[in-house]
Amino acid sequence: MRFVTIIAAADGSALGNPGPAGWGWYVDDTCWAAGGWARATNNLAELTAVLDLLRQTAHVGEDLLVYCDSTYVINSLTRWMPAWKRRGWRKRDGKAVLNIETMKALDEAMAGRRVRLEWVKGHSGHVLNEAADRLANAAATSWKSRSTPAPGPGFAGPAGRDPELLAGD
Repeated sequence: MRFVTIIAAADGSALGNPGPAGWGWYVDDTCWAAGGWARATNNLAELTAVLDLLRQTAHVGEDLLVYCDSTYVINSLTRWMPAWKRRGWRKRDGKAVLNIETMKALDEAMAGRRVRLEWVKGHSGHVLNEAADRLANAAATSWKSRSTPAPGPGFAGPAGRDPELLAGD
C-alpha cells in the first residue's frame, strides 16, 4: 500500500490583537482556503487555519504534514494538550485553557490521523508558508474593510467547507 502525504502550510493574522483577523492554509494554487472574523486574536486565527485544513482533509485518509510558523500552535497540539486533557482542559496553574473550543475541535480532528506539525520561520522565504501568510493577511485586511475574504477552492472531496469557520462575527 502506498501512503501519500498532503503537504501544506497554515497561518493566521490579526490586525491588532484582538482585531480583524484572518487565517489561511495552502497546498498549491488550486488547493487553499481562507477565512476570518471582524475581531479575534492571532492565536485563534493560527489554530483555525490548522483546524480547517484537518477538517477539509479528513476524508482522504492520507498523512498530513503542516508547516506552521506558530510555536503556540505546535506546542499546544504536540506538547501541552495531553496534560490539559488530563487536568480537565486546565493549564498547570489551574486556569482554563485559552481558545478551549477550538482546542477541543482540533483534538477531535486529529484523532486517528497521522499529522506532523513542523515549525518554519515566518517571513523567511518558505514558499508554502509565505502563501499561507498572504492568505491570512488578505483575509484580515478584508475583515478590516468590512468585506468577506475569498474562501478559496478548499480541498476537493466530500468533506467540503465548514460554514462555522467561514462565517464572520
